Amino acid sequence: MSPKNLKELKKIRKKLDKLDDSFIKLIKKRTNLVKQVLKLKESKNQIIDNKRIKYILNLIKKKSIKNKIDPKITNRIWKNMISAYIDFEKRNFKKK
Repeated sequence: MSPKNLKELKKIRKKLDKLDDSFIKLIKKRTNLVKQVLKLKESKNQIIDNKRIKYILNLIKKKSIKNKIDPKITNRIWKNMISAYIDFEKRNFKKK
């Protein structure tokens, strides 16, 4: 890689790192909202709502296309995020 390209790569990576910091803050906010939702659930079988998951993934696909983002990228991100939060809810569910 040329020195010029290497310098540009470092600049872009700094921007990515800063963006990652923003993602962390958003994930914290989302986690707090998920905790509030979890408090409302009365049984563990309410954790997975396939109808809601399908709705979310459809909405993300539409928004991705509208914003000219490859929907395969956002679909994979949201599926992984949903899966991670389902796991989080299962680990943190407390019977009422």
